[in-house]
Order: sequence, then C-alpha cells, then structure tokens
Amino acid sequence: MALCNLVTGGAGFLGSHLVDRLMEAGEEVICLDNYFTGRKQNIAQWIGHSRFELIRHDVTEPIRLEVDRIWHLACPASPVHYQFNPIKTAKTSFLGTYNMLGLARRVGARLLLASTSEVYGDPEVHPQPESYHGSVSTTGIRSCYDEGKRIAETLCFDYRRMHDTEVRVARIFNTYGPRMLADDGRVVSNFIVQALQGRPLTLYGDGHQSRSFCYVDDLIEGVIRLMDADATGPVNLGNPAECSIRVLAELVRDLIQADLPLTSQPSPEDDPLQRQPAIDLARQTLAWEPKVSLAEGLGPTIDYFRAALDS
Repeated sequence: MALCNLVTGGAGFLGSHLVDRLMEAGEEVICLDNYFTGRKQNIAQWIGHSRFELIRHDVTEPIRLEVDRIWHLACPASPVHYQFNPIKTAKTSFLGTYNMLGLARRVGARLLLASTSEVYGDPEVHPQPESYHGSVSTTGIRSCYDEGKRIAETLCFDYRRMHDTEVRVARIFNTYGPRMLADDGRVVSNFIVQALQGRPLTLYGDGHQSRSFCYVDDLIEGVIRLMDADATGPVNLGNPAECSIRVLAELVRDLIQADLPLTSQPSPEDDPLQRQPAIDLARQTLAWEPKVSLAEGLGPTIDYFRAALDS
C-alpha cells in the first residue's frame, strides 16, 4: 500500500525533485507550497495525476491533513530570498516547523526536517561534523535563516523527547542542479547565468572562500535514505569535495565562454569563509555518499539554464 507523503515546499528546487522521486516510486504525494520561491511548472507533469494533490498554503498557518510522512522543506534557502523578508523567514522556520510537528504528532506521521549547513555559521572547525555546535551570529543579516533552522532543529528534538514524535533531521550543504532559480543569488546560478549572457563573472571577495557543491540527485537520494533509516540525526548531507569560489567560476567559464573576465565585489556581511561537510555519519548509517562530480553536474545544470533563458 502506498504511503501518503506531504512535501512542504514541494514546488521548489529541492522539493520538486523529491516529488518526482516519490511519484516515480508509486507513492501518494500532497505538495504544499505558497509559491514564494516555488514554481508550479516544477511539478506541472504531476498535476491531474490520481496520486498527486497540489495545495497552495503557507506553512506558518496550521493545516489538517491525514498523511504518513512529512518532508518539511518549506523555507527560502538563498540569501536574496530569505533576506527579502527576514521576519517572515524566521516565522517560516519556527511556526512552519511547529505546525508540521503538531500535524505529525496528531496523525502519527514521521517528519523529516530539511535543516542546513548554515547552522554551523562561519565555522571554526573544518570540515564540520554533526557534533560541532557552530559559530553563528544572532544579530547578523543571515541570522533569520541560520537561527531559524537552529530553532527548527530544537523543536524537532523537543517534540521527540516530549511526545515521541518520529523525526529525522538532515543538515543540507550547498546543492545545485536543474530548477534552481536564475535570480536566487547563489553562486552556481549566478556564474552560469552571467556566463550564458556573456557578462563578466562576479566574485565576492578574493574568491578564495570555499564551498562544497552537491548535485541535486545525490542530495535527494540522501534525504530519502535518511527518512527510511532508523537514525534520527542530525546527519550532514553534502559533497565533501571542497572547491574555492574562484575555481568554480573558472570551471563554469570554461564550459560556456572561456574568454569572459572575472570581476570582484566586496564580500557580503557574515559570509562564511569555509564550508565542507564531514559525512562519516551518512556513510555509516545511510550507506550514502555523493556520486556526481562538480564537472559532471554542471553540464545538465547549464543545459537547464540555457533552455530557461531562451524561453
């Protein structure tokens, strides 16, 4: 018998890829989205399907549904979007998670929280294991998201301790792939769009800050394995292959238009210098690690943006 899955943020970048996997596996899916960063075209192929339901709803408001599993992905994840209305971002992480945990408790569903590597802040430990408690500014411009996800994790574990609610917590590191938004301000989409438009690629700072980029298919596989596992988490999900922003820019440029210049702008406030997941726990408990290299994953991502810009 198919499980009924609620995916909050299901029309977004990660959510829509998860919806695809669940539908292809024969599950029932309820997609919940308020379309702040989600797009209906991301899940258009499933509209009208007998196992798929689409509801326009904001998770800061309660909702009553009968479901078996809750995949809680609803929250803007790029600085451009989560800083647009930082109070709403904090409300989404706190009230949205509170409402979904309340639903999970009422119907006995298992809930997976899409947390983030941003809970580590500008880390003083490198790479970052799950045991590291982070170096986060509570007053900076990123704190609406960083601290929002930290309180979301707190709620999950308090519901687990107080009400025996089944929870899974995934700390997701930088993820890229088709269906990213062209204007989301994330470095992969920024570089690809600039290169496709023949513009200089903009580095913020000297470009020596590093990130670890995980292709979306790998990330979704990890999320599914965590939901199915006995491990509560938190579990880091990301690609441990560290890459400087300058190297990423040069790689994107070489794949699209090799003669484009690189330009520099000042670094944004509170921008972390390093970010790399320690994924020993995911390897041990989920038998998971990324398979797609950055060079391999950029190809279909570039193809997606080329088609999106052409249309």
